[in-house]
Amino acid sequence: MATVYAVGVGPGDPELITRKAERILRRADVILAPVSNPTEASVALDTIREFIDEQRQTIIVHQFPMTSDKSRLIPAWQEAATIIAEHALAGREVAFITIGDPLFYSTFIYLLRLLRKQWPQIPIEIIPGISSINAAAAQAAITLAESEEKMAVIPATAGIDQIAAALAQFETVVLLKVRPRFADILELLRRTGRTDSVVFVERVGSPRQKVLAQFSDIEAHSPDYLSLMIIKQPAALKS
Repeated sequence: MATVYAVGVGPGDPELITRKAERILRRADVILAPVSNPTEASVALDTIREFIDEQRQTIIVHQFPMTSDKSRLIPAWQEAATIIAEHALAGREVAFITIGDPLFYSTFIYLLRLLRKQWPQIPIEIIPGISSINAAAAQAAITLAESEEKMAVIPATAGIDQIAAALAQFETVVLLKVRPRFADILELLRRTGRTDSVVFVERVGSPRQKVLAQFSDIEAHSPDYLSLMIIKQPAALKS
């Protein structure tokens, strides 16, 4: 029986992959890469291509639908977990790759639950990765939290009411996946006086990276799915 590895490959820059992740990726027998749309390339797989040998290793690209419909998601999770388990039980090391970190808003969280419940004998190791939040803050040179400050991370799909509540309670608010609520978020920032204390980052770590710090530029932009905002408390509120 072989080990299953969940490997965080960071936000998209191969140079941000950890040395441990690279070591696991080079030696794994099977690489399983998630994709939401079968017509698009896997960001995670593109990130690690220089570290793998596609002639020796088995590369599996598995679709996980971009939906909240559990009737579609659960079969996809179960199928992926079964594929992973079958290879591990046959003695082949499996690396499930995910952008960012495996335990931070990652599909692997659901696979981990299935594997632990249905195949508890299979050893699993988690290889952490740099999140898009850390990478985005680094590219924008913006502080996430200091001293006694508090930070909240919210998927924008949680709704404007929750975002507004977080802005009132936390010095830093990071919004993930902002595209579906983009117009509403911009209006909220205007209403709460945050237009001068927000940074927008898209596709961080990739050739398509975009960092926007001027609100007028953010307003004029049409965001990609892989985009986030870091919103700070205005200076007047901090003093």
